[in-house]
Amino acid sequence: MAVSKFSDVDEYGFKREPDFDYQSYENIMSSYYTVLTTRSIKWKKFAKDSDILSNPRKLKRFVRKGIPGPLREDVWMKSSGAYRLQQIEPSLYQTLLRYEYDQEISDQIKIDLPRTFPDNIHFEQYKLGLYNVLITYAHHNNSVGYCQGLNYIAGLILIVTKNEESTFWLLKVLVENIVPLYHTKKMDNLITDIDVLSELIRIRVPDVHKHIADLGLPWPVIATKWLICLYAEVVPTETALRIWDCVFLEGNKILLRVGITIVIQLRQEILATDDISTLIGLFRALEKNPNLMDCHQFVSSIFKLPGSLKRTQIDRLRRELYEQRIASKQKGS
Repeated sequence: MAVSKFSDVDEYGFKREPDFDYQSYENIMSSYYTVLTTRSIKWKKFAKDSDILSNPRKLKRFVRKGIPGPLREDVWMKSSGAYRLQQIEPSLYQTLLRYEYDQEISDQIKIDLPRTFPDNIHFEQYKLGLYNVLITYAHHNNSVGYCQGLNYIAGLILIVTKNEESTFWLLKVLVENIVPLYHTKKMDNLITDIDVLSELIRIRVPDVHKHIADLGLPWPVIATKWLICLYAEVVPTETALRIWDCVFLEGNKILLRVGITIVIQLRQEILATDDISTLIGLFRALEKNPNLMDCHQFVSSIFKLPGSLKRTQIDRLRRELYEQRIASKQKGS
């Protein structure tokens, strides 16, 4: 039996499943390591020679090809606007840490902490920091408070940055600017974007959309966790982070591109399912899917497979589908 040179724990501390396909991963990583080395050299030169925000076209090109791990915190903070917000209120996080917190929210966060990345061998050391980030943000933004899903987002940011304050600011810019109204009690924009994703898939791969509908699997069952967790705990960790590289710079339409690409790449497997439980199982196994394990190829494909996806088209669909949903509710009441 061949022995893999890869550990049963990934570089972020997550334990690999017993049935993890080490051979496929080794094949993928043998070429990806070369990419990482090349990109790291180019990124260091880019970051050293100029303010990365002064050359937006180059920045977008570089981000889409992946941000080296050691540079992620700095690039995410600058590309998302979080650093600029922090400079406006530099003492905000430390001030919030001194506040008295709502006991009910505090208890809910404490219940969720052990459920957050239990398969990560390093996460125990991050739990206090994650609690601090989540409770301060809940106090800071009463309209959101604490919503399940934020623990996975903030937790993964904290694993990457190892910095509570940066995690707070990145969470703030995500929840308020990049995916606003995803994590509020009504989740208006989350529900709308699930409808938008469904409609875009209906347009691009109608046979898949019809097959899913015929089997009776609603899109909210498929896509709620995708969007509310921004694909954390859905796809392999490095793939999620490569997606986030793009989300912090380009915004929420990246999430739709990812969803469309997943469905297009799974087209044959989806069409081969003949019952709802098999279909659900297919979507729940994305972490093990070879297409998604190859993060470099997958992220490249999200800018090709879905085709043109203009902001005006997305905004029009959001407006139309939101109005349809509201009209349907009013009619029903």
